[in-house]
Amino acid sequence: MKKLGLIAAVLALALLCAACATNAATPQSEPSGEADAAGVAVETADADLQEGDTMMSDGLTLTNEWDKVFPQSDKVNHRKVTFHNRYGITLAADLYEPKDAEGKLPAIAVSGPFGAVKEQSSGLYAQIMAERGFLTIAFDPSYTGESGGEPRYVASPDINTEDFCAAVDFLSVQDNVDPEKIGIIGICGWGGMAVNAAAIDTRIKATVASTMYDMSRIAANGYFDANTEDDRYNTRVALNAQRTEDYKNGTYQLAGGVVDPLPDDAPFFVKDYYDYYKTERGYHPRSLNSNGGWNTTSSLSLMNMPLLSYASEIRSPVLLIHGEKAHSRYFSESAYEKLTSGAYADNKELMIIPGAVHTDLYDQTDIIPFDKIETFFKDALN
Repeated sequence: MKKLGLIAAVLALALLCAACATNAATPQSEPSGEADAAGVAVETADADLQEGDTMMSDGLTLTNEWDKVFPQSDKVNHRKVTFHNRYGITLAADLYEPKDAEGKLPAIAVSGPFGAVKEQSSGLYAQIMAERGFLTIAFDPSYTGESGGEPRYVASPDINTEDFCAAVDFLSVQDNVDPEKIGIIGICGWGGMAVNAAAIDTRIKATVASTMYDMSRIAANGYFDANTEDDRYNTRVALNAQRTEDYKNGTYQLAGGVVDPLPDDAPFFVKDYYDYYKTERGYHPRSLNSNGGWNTTSSLSLMNMPLLSYASEIRSPVLLIHGEKAHSRYFSESAYEKLTSGAYADNKELMIIPGAVHTDLYDQTDIIPFDKIETFFKDALN
């Protein structure tokens, strides 16, 4: 059990829902809204709203305030939209489109990092790609941010993969989008979800996974695949015991976001996470990582369902981007091996950014290779 506690502490610090802790956590926060079962893509206009107002759409309460952690661009138009996934959960997104754009545009859906919200990294990526000529959306995954779904703060390899496919549903029916030119970008844990979505959704014509985590692998095996079968068993025992407690209490224990205060002996990558999620650089009140974290028991489904099982069968182009010094680099390297192990290896790329750590690819615009990403999508979506 001592080893289990150590594993739990490291995973919680690393912002993963694979935390195995049985200690008390912050009570569940208030839900951001209920899902609507209409199943129809809905676009919401906020032109008549004033800064700071909120609007209701499909049962969600969406803020009209520019509350991103990055400045607003004067080169793109921005508005809130909502759409539904196959499970009837309503997702909230920010839509960015180039100003004065005409005709049908190539489009990109963006999400991640794991435990972040669209006001953080994914929105930054989406806005910059819109400046470069794409219509983009950055969305909050199910159960998080401004999106619907109850209970709050649940992660699911199936539902979160579906979230990307639902974003493609939405983009496919927009009048100013070419449905044959849709790509996706997944950041951190949503990089693995993006690759998984590309394996099942043939409408996705190109995929970028930036600073990727394979959440199913980390949940089952721990960092660098150090967990044994006994470790996994002990984790299952702890998490299933927590399920009983959650049901008894009528609430869901949270695994905790970034540790605060930061221990002096924290690993370098935990310090990097703290610098992003807990400081002015990237803190956001709706971000799980900035606050109470995921439901502790979310990792049960991740442990049992490998995400990249059919990655070798992806026929469309995939670009993996990772930092040379990132603790998570091995996820992209392994994914690249999987992607290139089949008959469709020629259009797969792995780009290593010299000197970069994991969180550099969250928001460091002088390090994130946007020129390469733009060229990749323009070539793939031509």
